Amino acid sequence: MAAEVSAPDRPPLRGVYVITDRTLIPPGHLEQAVEAALRGDAALVQYRDKSNDQIRRTQEARALAALCQRYERPLIVNDDIELAAQTGADGVHLGADDASIARARTTLGPKALIGVSCYDSLQRARDAAAQGADYVAFGSLFPSPTKPQAARAPLTLLGQAREKLDVPVCAIGGIDATNAARVIAAGADLIAVISAVFGAEDIEAATRRLAALFPAD
Repeated sequence: MAAEVSAPDRPPLRGVYVITDRTLIPPGHLEQAVEAALRGDAALVQYRDKSNDQIRRTQEARALAALCQRYERPLIVNDDIELAAQTGADGVHLGADDASIARARTTLGPKALIGVSCYDSLQRARDAAAQGADYVAFGSLFPSPTKPQAARAPLTLLGQAREKLDVPVCAIGGIDATNAARVIAAGADLIAVISAVFGAEDIEAATRRLAALFPAD
């Protein structure tokens, strides 16, 4: 079953999906870090910032939206539909406690990319796909320094999702250069990474090593 989809003028949803983290990226270096990941062939970027500093978050999201546009890669905003709409981002990623897919679609429009965290639940992924999600994410697959208490999802869930769903499958949680090949082989179209890229000394090289693990078309 084909899993890759793309909006006009966008690459397929396949490859390395980098997620920003303020604890790993020094203040004032966000654009520099993300651009290094884009040079390393990141397929998607997610702006993730849980702080309440709305002015800074808006400035950063706008800057990243412009940067990603130059590299022709989508920018996804974590959780915040309004921030995505205000800053020209390409879409939003929603968790269990966030707004509905319907609200995101109404606010952001038919071309927006909407991702949904499905944790260890194939049924949640089925429901999300039926409601119009553009990709579904499973994890944590491995122990994660970002979310150490996250529910664990088995690798076999990725293959099950590929068989049952018509949307790309994203894997997240503790993925790095030591296990990414197994995750891709298990069925992931996207591997979402945080510390494996933004915690690396050479962000571009770390991203490129992960991107090279995906089979050539």
